[in-house]
Amino acid sequence: MFTGIIEEIGSIKKLQSSKEAIVFSIEATKILQDIKLGDSIAVNGVCLTVTEYNESSFSVDVMPETVKSTSLSQLKQGSKVNLERAMAANGRFGGHFVSGHVDGTAQIIKKQRFSNAVYYDLKISEHLTDTLIHKGSITIDGISLTIFGLEKEKVTISIIPHTLSETILGSKDVGDIVNIECDMVGKYIRKFVNQQITPKNSSLSKSFLEENGYA
Repeated sequence: MFTGIIEEIGSIKKLQSSKEAIVFSIEATKILQDIKLGDSIAVNGVCLTVTEYNESSFSVDVMPETVKSTSLSQLKQGSKVNLERAMAANGRFGGHFVSGHVDGTAQIIKKQRFSNAVYYDLKISEHLTDTLIHKGSITIDGISLTIFGLEKEKVTISIIPHTLSETILGSKDVGDIVNIECDMVGKYIRKFVNQQITPKNSSLSKSFLEENGYA
């Protein structure tokens, strides 16, 4: 479990890519202070497992499904990445519940400065916006953010100067792809509601009507 509060910007030191999988070696500092084999690290919002480490970097494996469903396949040597260690039980919870299981990707379609903030418009699939609400939470490249505007296939976020300087979002521009994780609570509620209103069988039956008080 993560909070979406980025601890550090790391850098891809080396990568080994096969047809379907990737191994990243990532340079970092703060993340390495208490790192152990098997630890979970969110890399641009994707929960990955530490397989090796030394005094200046750690390595993670990216399996084929993750390569297909996230933006990690676009990283190259020297790329900057957002990093967050799994949430400590004795730490402050400054963001929102983030699992590190990316729901999909979105594309930045507009970036505009307004006073001390920068607005980003993201083109996003409707099946993802169905779980979102205005002023609700969303995770973008591992960053816990508040939804500023919401349409059928568009999300708007407003980024403060601190987030722009302490994460890779400040260097993102129109056309770039970002990882999206929708609010966990919203996803559970949608699944529960859908199960309640959608009958298991597509056709009505006498027993179904009786069970639902129509007989």
